Formats: sequence, structure tokens, C-alpha cells
Amino acid sequence: MKAAFVGKGGSGKTTLAALFCRFLAVQDAPRVLAFDADINQHLAVALGAGPDEAALLPALGDHVEEIKEYLRGDNPRIPSAAAMLKTTPPGPGSRIVRVAEPNPLYERLVRPIRGVRLAVTGPFAADDLGVACYHSKVGAVELLLNHMADGPGEYAVIDMTAGADSFASGLFTRFDCTFLVCEPTVRSVGVYRQYAGYARDHGVRIVVVGNKVDDAEDVAFLRAEAGDDLLCWFGRSGFVKAAERGRHLPIDELEPANARALADLKAALDASVKDWARYAEQAEQFHVRNALAWGNDRTGADLTAQIAPGFTLAPATAAAR
Repeated sequence: MKAAFVGKGGSGKTTLAALFCRFLAVQDAPRVLAFDADINQHLAVALGAGPDEAALLPALGDHVEEIKEYLRGDNPRIPSAAAMLKTTPPGPGSRIVRVAEPNPLYERLVRPIRGVRLAVTGPFAADDLGVACYHSKVGAVELLLNHMADGPGEYAVIDMTAGADSFASGLFTRFDCTFLVCEPTVRSVGVYRQYAGYARDHGVRIVVVGNKVDDAEDVAFLRAEAGDDLLCWFGRSGFVKAAERGRHLPIDELEPANARALADLKAALDASVKDWARYAEQAEQFHVRNALAWGNDRTGADLTAQIAPGFTLAPATAAAR
């Protein structure tokens, strides 16, 4: 399953993404793969890395061409890595990756952080200012997820950039479930409404997760605003406060109520229904948009021809079972 954490800046989405990854990893660490796709790269530290360790993590955004070259394999529709966009979908001959497998990309770009395998897009560097878009870095994650055939008990968890900026690429359609972290405030609810409106236009499943909830009044506020979208909520946490001060406790010391909320998230994600045909259709839609908007002009070729009609990741998933 693939899950994203989104929400207003400061809502706690990175903290909850880290907690969820640690919760899953206790059960089967090799089958959990985390991605930090936020412009503010904090997931490694939230997982327990020191600042110096986090700064040395290899950045996906620095290896986009290498990622393209690996994923294109011997797909006859893609003559070179230079002809690939971040939206290029897989087809016959493409390399399909799994959440839990040895491959050259993972060996070079994925690192374990306190039991969680993590890949990061990399920070928005000084050289990027004024000349690059952060979504060019996030494109590496979109490429990998487009080519990822995750099976039962496998989890890819992505910490997304804050607010509706997540909709600046087709990445928002790559998830089985999107956890929208919402504080009991008008501003946070406003982001939820904006995100939910965009998401539902594309059939994206949204689940609201309350955070920084103090009392029943906070819960009532969230329920009134989010209705049936509200799944669970997290209260103020001494466990989280300790982590924010650099003291990372074992996940089994998390407050029982908050641990139950993590179990609720896993249950909701596990209950998601895979639709590989729709997954392929959405990838193709965004690829056509990008090809017609700028990709064809940049490459001098019709990149819509990269789409292999009828190809889905379902056979690759079945073959790996």
C-alpha cells in the first residue's frame, strides 16, 4: 500500500508520518519504505537521525537521470533517459520496483534510520533559487511510485509538502490513502477543504487525522467540520515532545490512545482497494498533460507515444507473490 501525509504547515504531518513508519517497521521493517517529499526536509530527524546524519543522506533529486535510466530498462517506447518526464509511465520492458527488494537504486539512495528505510528528495539548495522548481526534485518520487508494484503487507509512506502545493504535480494521485492531518483550527480546516475538493475531483481517497487535540471540544469541532472523513485523532504527547528535544523513545512507549490511533491508520490503509487500471489511467492522464504542455517542445518528440495501452502493474504484483 502507498500512503501520503499532507496538511497545513505546522499541523504535525511529518511527526505523524514518522510515528506511522516506526509503528509499521516494528512489525516488518524491510517492508516499509519512507520518502521525504517535503520542501522542508525534516522526516529523517523526526525518525531519529541527528542533524549531521540527516544532512549526509543521498538526495533523490540529485540522481533523477540515474533513476530514469534504471526504470526505463529496455522499454522500446523510451529511447533514452533524456526522453523521460517525471510522469513517464511504465510499459513492457520497464523495470518495476518493489517496496522490499535489493536493487541498485535502493543501495545507492535508501538509508536505514532507526529501523525505517528512508529516501529523501533533498533540500531546495542555494543553486536552485530563481532557476529551478522544487517539483523537479519531487519528480524522482513520482517516477519511482509510477513504477512501484507494492503488494500485501508492503508500505510506501510519503511525507508530502505542506498545503495544496501537493497538487502541483500528479504525485497526489499515487496513493491508496491520503492522510490529511488537521488541527482543530479554522486555518487547518480550510486546508482540508481545499485539499479534499481537489482530491475528490480525481477520485483520491482522503482520511482526516486530527492532531494536537486537547479535549472533547476539539474532537467535536473536527467532527463538525470533517464529518465522516475524520478517522481518529492524536492528543498532546509527552512522547512526541521528548523526540522534539532529541530523546527518541521506543515506539512501544507511545501513549496508548495515540498508539490506537496509529493502529486505526494502518487498518484504514489496509482496507484500501487496489485499482491498478485506474492507477495506470491517472498516470497516463498526467503524462499527456505534461507532454502537451512542455515535454514535447523540450524533447522535439511526441512523448504521448510512451504510453503502452492497457499496461498495468497488476501482473508484476501477482508475479511477485
